[in-house]
Amino acid sequence: MPHITVDYSPGLAEAFDWRPFLRELHPMVIEKAGSTGVCKSLVRPAEEACVGNRDEAGDGRVNFVHVEVGLLPGRSDSLKARLSEDVLALLEKHLHHGDGHEVVSTAEVRDLAHSYQLRHSPAPPRQPRAPSSPESP
Repeated sequence: MPHITVDYSPGLAEAFDWRPFLRELHPMVIEKAGSTGVCKSLVRPAEEACVGNRDEAGDGRVNFVHVEVGLLPGRSDSLKARLSEDVLALLEKHLHHGDGHEVVSTAEVRDLAHSYQLRHSPAPPRQPRAPSSPESP
């Protein structure tokens, strides 16, 4: 059930191993949040990023990554804070500082709005393929 979004600056495109990160993050979130269902994640590389007055194009480039975990309401603030720390620790494992620039990492675990709804639309059944016809002269 948890919803996860990961936004990261362009300078991390080669330095952030997000697929293995999500493979470890999903079961961790389910276990530590006491959630059911499956995590649904969006990973969004940003076109532009700026931390303070230091942008991507400047000499003082600072890369930025933010992970947001949305859960159904009911978890304590202390549980959400611990989960945020665990997310940051896992994130650090999957960030490589190959370009030599500073990285600012943030995580937020929040409640989904009470208006949250989920609808799953399964794929339609596959149609059998028609046999290919022999070539005509």
